[in-house]
Amino acid sequence: MKRNTITHEFDSGSQAEILPIQESDNNLSEASKLLRQGIQQQQTGELIAALKSLQQSLELFQSVGDLQKQAQALSFLGLVTYSAGDYKGAISYSQQCLSLLNKNSDLALQMQALSHVGNAYRHLNDHNKAIEFLEKCLKITQHLQDKRSQVAALNNLGLVYKALGNFTQAIEYQQQSLEIVRELKDNWGEEQVLKNLGNAWYALDNYPKAIAYYEQCVVLARSLKHVRTASQVLKNLGNACYALGDYAKAIKYYEERLQLAREIQDKRSEEQSLGNLGVACEALGDHNKAIKYYEERLLLARSIKDRRSEEEALDRLKAACYALGDYAKAMQYQQGTSSGS
Repeated sequence: MKRNTITHEFDSGSQAEILPIQESDNNLSEASKLLRQGIQQQQTGELIAALKSLQQSLELFQSVGDLQKQAQALSFLGLVTYSAGDYKGAISYSQQCLSLLNKNSDLALQMQALSHVGNAYRHLNDHNKAIEFLEKCLKITQHLQDKRSQVAALNNLGLVYKALGNFTQAIEYQQQSLEIVRELKDNWGEEQVLKNLGNAWYALDNYPKAIAYYEQCVVLARSLKHVRTASQVLKNLGNACYALGDYAKAIKYYEERLQLAREIQDKRSEEQSLGNLGVACEALGDHNKAIKYYEERLLLARSIKDRRSEEEALDRLKAACYALGDYAKAMQYQQGTSSGS
């Protein structure tokens, strides 16, 4: 998953069909073995090893002139380079894969390659190209009635339209994606789509709709023990509630995020949460509580040597002390010191 993209991958059941175990030719046998090895390495996140195995496999398939197997190796090379963030490489391998396949051959392989090309173009900010390839991919998923891949194609098209600022179209695609992913009872996919829908409504400043999707997403993320997703979405929830002027609810979500950040020792999220909590407490007029959070943020910023956050915490502390009429303490913060330091 790269920045909310859902990738198309062969499921384990289709691999046996795609990759015959026994080959009469030694080169072909070795190439198939390397292909299977490369796929396994990609699935366990060993991208450099996977790249090496798949490139060796491709060379051997080229030496025996097996075009179908070359296309398979190229498709997986497209996936590995995409996962590694080499988007130009992903486009190159996937385009080579497509050039070896005719229109009616191996539609599942075409679908995968088109998806990698479209997603890579999105990351390169070539949105028109991304839409062109992802729409072709979507058509094949519909033709094959492959619902899991439809979810991915619709979600990824939604991300492109969001990047273009066409939020209405983005929401339309992602809403279709959500309906199918729920039909499949795929909690992981649903979590991704709910987050993306929340982000699209948030971008439209429709905070009540954004909150509705984010809240569902957090419940799923917690059930899946996806702590980082939960942390990210709790921040967005707090911000959306703050934008609506519901400061008490914003504080509730920021506190939940703070607790998660401390559980996983994510200092950056902890520092952000303390800052958000201070601002929300000030908005409620509770300057004493705001000062408590800003003091904690100041100590943390100093411990992680984040000068920008330290200066920001001192500025907020000074303002909060002025609001309380505690000018002596405000002067301490003005000089970069605090009673606790």
